[in-house]
Amino acid sequence: MKKQNVRTISLIVCTFTYLLVGAAVFDALESETEKRRWEALQDAEDMIIRKYNISLEDFKVMETVVLKSESHKAGQQWKFTGAFYYATTVLTTIGYGHSTPSTVGGKLFTMCYAIVGIPLGLVMFQSIGERVNRLSSYVIKAVRSSLRCKRTVASEVDLICVVTTLSSLTIAGGAAAFSKFEGWSYFDSVYYCFITLTTIGFGDMVALQRDNALNRKPEYVMFALIFILFGLAIVAASLNLLVLRFVTMNTEDERRDEAQAMQALQVAVKLEGDVITSNGSILSGYEGHDGQSLNGSTNSSMCSCHCMCLNGNRHKKNQYKLRRSPTHIRHLLPEVVPMQDLNYDYDTQSLHTLADRGTMDSSYMGVDMVDMADTASIELRPHTLLKRNVSQLSIRI
Repeated sequence: MKKQNVRTISLIVCTFTYLLVGAAVFDALESETEKRRWEALQDAEDMIIRKYNISLEDFKVMETVVLKSESHKAGQQWKFTGAFYYATTVLTTIGYGHSTPSTVGGKLFTMCYAIVGIPLGLVMFQSIGERVNRLSSYVIKAVRSSLRCKRTVASEVDLICVVTTLSSLTIAGGAAAFSKFEGWSYFDSVYYCFITLTTIGFGDMVALQRDNALNRKPEYVMFALIFILFGLAIVAASLNLLVLRFVTMNTEDERRDEAQAMQALQVAVKLEGDVITSNGSILSGYEGHDGQSLNGSTNSSMCSCHCMCLNGNRHKKNQYKLRRSPTHIRHLLPEVVPMQDLNYDYDTQSLHTLADRGTMDSSYMGVDMVDMADTASIELRPHTLLKRNVSQLSIRI
């Protein structure tokens, strides 16, 4: 099984296991508290109905008024400042849900706005994250150079430490500011900052919703918007180092497999006919590119060269063929001994004589098929025939 498939299956199993563990933990932590709150609310509802003698329908009307008026107590949400805050939550995919469009035009424009704005925001934050990582690497290199360290280049571990520190400082500073302006506890402020910067955006805690802050505190609105944008850029820098490294593993493995396949294709050579090895043994049954075995069962064959092949239908008993040019299979042939090192009985003139007879074609004419002489006209001993084969291959190479 490929490494990419194993990694994908492992990620699926780990993700579902993580979801099951999370569900079990949240069930243990929150289910009892939810049950107690529900019972307390039911008791309060029954007490109010009995005390003031209110019908169930009137109580539902009061409940609706209370729920709908909650957002209006925070001030006007759709003036330019509030609308800009809403557009920011859409583009960054935070989606608090504190204010939602109620008109058909507003809902339609929200969908169209999100289709264009969300990819634009993701690309922007990703680009800012890359610049932050590059700036961090320059700072680390300058500091190490000033300290005269042996290794000045910033590694991935160094950059992860830097962006993690920046993220922690951003959350800690933002939590202190929100705790002061909103009146939240510091832990709740840290929780709000984390939920915001990770774009989870539950909406249970939303800034700028007290004392009409959207219209009365422009400096606080500016701080909240800068915090969201800058914090998301820092988080994008962290994701660029942590998450994208694992995401690109499949791409790297696929490229490596393609490179290996191409390399194997370059060195793969198919031979047809009988092949005499350097130790004198005969290997037969090799198949050519057309998938047919040339052991005498076929009546025709095609040469792989691009020129006009001569005598393409010859099928003699001692015929030997090479499907590709010798330059493509030189690494597969046994080491050829030069002609002068062999006790070859025939001189150069005899080879030319054989060539003139048509028993050996020239490699310079583009024909990649070596034809042996007719054994009926030339009687050769087995070892002499082997030497002649090797010598002819030496001449062609």
